[in-house]
Amino acid sequence: MISALTVRAAVRADMPEVARFAAQLVRLHHALDPHRFLCLEPLEPGYERWLTRELADPGAAIVVAERGGAEPALVGYAYGRREPRDWNSLLDAHGALHDVFVAEPARRLGAGALLLEAVIARLRALGAPRVVLHTATQNAAAQRLFERFGFRRTMIEMTLEL
Repeated sequence: MISALTVRAAVRADMPEVARFAAQLVRLHHALDPHRFLCLEPLEPGYERWLTRELADPGAAIVVAERGGAEPALVGYAYGRREPRDWNSLLDAHGALHDVFVAEPARRLGAGALLLEAVIARLRALGAPRVVLHTATQNAAAQRLFERFGFRRTMIEMTLEL
């Protein structure tokens, strides 16, 4: 049984664990489709540098889910940012949800929903009029979560290997 979960803004001390989660997310996507999803090892050092810089960006939102109890531990994170108008994608200014990851022991216990709720609230507070995300076609569980929050399908990415 997992202790109560809380979600809070990420801090610098969280970044090594958040980088490990980000690397797991990349590896998961790469395993689903190694031709589509880039995986340049080692992943953790680069993600730690990148996400640490993002902490200082006023347009970025990084939140973590933490298990309480005698030995608190992070069990997941979400990362989004306020993005400008993108003429190539025909997207007006928006919030982009880049990552949501929950470690296996905390899955199906509500951590993903808590993270999603928190990052959406932060993007709303940053003035994002909508949130856009991408999800792997094989990740049905994530798609069900996103749909529960009101996300709708708007594009299908297609890839051709040359």
